[in-house]
Amino acid sequence: MTEPVRMCVGCRNHAPKKELIRIVRTPEGDIVADARGKASGRGAYICRKAACLEKARKSRALERMLNAAISPQTYEALAAAVEAADE
Repeated sequence: MTEPVRMCVGCRNHAPKKELIRIVRTPEGDIVADARGKASGRGAYICRKAACLEKARKSRALERMLNAAISPQTYEALAAAVEAADE
């Protein structure tokens, strides 16, 4: 069985699901980084690079994929999660 492939909303490159970070809009409306990739809600994937998150922020791609507005504080929390995952 082959590993699932997903697309980064920042750089639009395809990569195996386990190499990307899942960003999820929970049923309560919160937007969080899903480390396990199992949280319920609408999800989008991003590379483990700060540049990809910044591209997604500038183009509003993450907001379109999640159908939700994202606050600057949420982007800061997502950036911290990306930095932690990149290490």
